[in-house]
Amino acid sequence: MTSSNKKWRSRVTTDGLDRAPHRAFMRAMGLDDEAIAKPMIGVVSMKGEQTPCNMTHDFQVAAAKEGIAEAGGTPREFSTISVSDGISMNHEGMKFSLLSRELIADSIEAVVHGLAYDALIGFGGCDKTLPGVMMGMIRCNVPSIFIYGGSALPGRFEGKTLTVLDSYEAVGSFMTGEIDQATLAGIERACLPTIGACAGQFTANTMGMVSEAMGLTIPNVSMIPGVYIERAQAARKAGRLVMEMLERGGPLPREIVTRRSLENGAAIVAATGGSTNAALHLPAMANEAGIAFTIDDVGEVFARTPLIGNLRPGGKYTAKDVYDIGGTAVVIRALVESGHIDGSCLTITGKTIAEEYGSANAPDGEVIYRTSKPIMPDGGVAVLKGNLCPDGAVIKVAGLKKLVFEGTARVFEDEEHCVDAVRNRRYSEGDVLIIRNEGPVGGPGMREMLGVTALIYGQGMGEKVALITDGRFSGATRGMCIGYVSPEAFVGGPLALVREGDRIRIDAGARRMDVLIDEAELSARRQAWKPRPPRHRAGALAKYARLVGQAPGGAVTHDGAAEWPWFDQ
Repeated sequence: MTSSNKKWRSRVTTDGLDRAPHRAFMRAMGLDDEAIAKPMIGVVSMKGEQTPCNMTHDFQVAAAKEGIAEAGGTPREFSTISVSDGISMNHEGMKFSLLSRELIADSIEAVVHGLAYDALIGFGGCDKTLPGVMMGMIRCNVPSIFIYGGSALPGRFEGKTLTVLDSYEAVGSFMTGEIDQATLAGIERACLPTIGACAGQFTANTMGMVSEAMGLTIPNVSMIPGVYIERAQAARKAGRLVMEMLERGGPLPREIVTRRSLENGAAIVAATGGSTNAALHLPAMANEAGIAFTIDDVGEVFARTPLIGNLRPGGKYTAKDVYDIGGTAVVIRALVESGHIDGSCLTITGKTIAEEYGSANAPDGEVIYRTSKPIMPDGGVAVLKGNLCPDGAVIKVAGLKKLVFEGTARVFEDEEHCVDAVRNRRYSEGDVLIIRNEGPVGGPGMREMLGVTALIYGQGMGEKVALITDGRFSGATRGMCIGYVSPEAFVGGPLALVREGDRIRIDAGARRMDVLIDEAELSARRQAWKPRPPRHRAGALAKYARLVGQAPGGAVTHDGAAEWPWFDQ
């Protein structure tokens, strides 16, 4: 039997006469008396073969476990799920992508609390795994460190730098005859040359930067390419650091995640032209901490933050280029000095953001611009309001040539019907393609629309049409594409009332989107509207549809912050 005066949660599973069976299970896993007497530290990842994004986790998890053991802890490795947005894109499987974020957070809660682990290191890789792990950390509120597994290296083909977005858009280019089959095949084979997440400033890299701006990870780790051995050094450091955090009692995730740190997360999204999905994930993370922080709050930060990242898809460069000039630290230092990030916020090291990032390199002026001479004076992502989206909608404005679009509505009741029209070129310049009933409840699951938006771009129609949906967009989406429209059509939002031929006006500069019909007509349509039957009556999607909230609050499935007792000796 073991004994300890430490107030470790895990002692409830190891100490005392009646814990002999518990210790027997531990011995069956190879633990001896010495290992059982130490703190139990969870190490969660998505190691597996679902996506290249998570295949960088293996060597990093091993290094984190070494760091924990070196610092006097007993690492306990476990895994959770991931759903590849790339492989689930543009078919029914994408309905499970956003749902997977909740499953990841739930599974971490179940293991950490169920087995009474004392602390946690969590790895994320593909898109929803990053917010999912951070949500689990905040929910459990034990000493925790998040680590992004890192991006893939960019590809090269015919003298051009590629990301996986090029393969999506190449399909549309092939359809129009702009490229031939051999070129399409060459792009397919060259665009993703290593394991790791997508190389552009898509959702994974965006949320990796968010983890730094919020202080939840090892400083300046997020832009290290996933295949670089430097990541093992950072993971080993995390293993040692989490033991220090346990010894001193923090800082805990809910001490780090504050309104100001959430605003810091939103600022780095805007400054880098990051993924629109962050407008969904930041409120969801706030919910876990019991903080009211909605899409409106995100939009306020977006509107006051300059765009300084010349990053794909709106710009030219990739995560590897950011790493080469000094990493995320370059962006954070610039934003702290300009007052767009609050440098007094706490990080996992116990130091502030300003202390950790104050000695970073200055912007190079090409990959990352100076805040005094930004690419745009306000952020690369904007939240719109109007009679079509009274509770909000999101657009990535980084890279747009014009911010105003007015056109004629083409209405599709789901993604598949719109994709069919685009594939067969049954749309025209000046159309506003509306994909509805794809929201969190109506989908259910709020599918991403990169497949159709990339086809449009590849067909040379990128900013000649607009696309509006109550579903989501990939961080790789570009063009006049507005998503996350709320309230969603399935619950009777205004998007459900639009008819073929209606005129739609989008003014991203003014942060507005409206259907150009009078209120009396809208009211009459609202009275005539009837709800659609649910698409799924059983299984995970049906359960999700019954629980999930709307996009402005993060499309969450519970009311945070969750409580759990610390165990007494």
